[in-house]
Amino acid sequence: MAERYYEPGRLEAFSDGVFAIAITLLIIEIKVPHAGEVTAAGGLWPALWHLWPSYLAYLISFVTIGIMWANHHAISHYVRRVDRAYVLATIGLLMSVSFVPFTTAVLAEHLPHPESRTAATMFYGAWYVVVAIFFNVVWWAGIRGRRLLGKEVHEQGLQTISARYRMGPIGYLVSVGVALVNVWAALVVHASLATLFALSEREP
Repeated sequence: MAERYYEPGRLEAFSDGVFAIAITLLIIEIKVPHAGEVTAAGGLWPALWHLWPSYLAYLISFVTIGIMWANHHAISHYVRRVDRAYVLATIGLLMSVSFVPFTTAVLAEHLPHPESRTAATMFYGAWYVVVAIFFNVVWWAGIRGRRLLGKEVHEQGLQTISARYRMGPIGYLVSVGVALVNVWAALVVHASLATLFALSEREP
């Protein structure tokens, strides 16, 4: 029986929608200071400054999700048709991405508190381990046997993406371990990983 393939355009549109919703939900978690908070802080500017953990968590997560969307889009340049396994793998990835706003809110809420910031940062990093694993599942579902790849494949790009994605779960696992020692260093690891994954898989 011949294998059944699906229309990739519908999956890409659905994926774009989930990424867009997830990245939009990040800003919803930043609450406008109400009158009581403004009074307690001694003015609007101090009250806005007190939201710095939310700004920081928002920035890290927005950039990370944005880069993930860009990389997911880049995968479509290699994977030209999709089968059921690829669709299901993508659904798993989207499930993990849509949970990021919650982990971001947890990080923002507890970052100012020394007694809970380590656990919050570890939780934040641990979930990105899950996201990175799903990214690998999607990638390998797309390239296994080369059945879903286009006719003309950039081999260097293929190898570069494979190598980088393998590093993803390890890198985020490192951030979890680093958080045990220093929360701020763990967030630097997150920023470093975002920078790495933002690089093109092809040399100019």
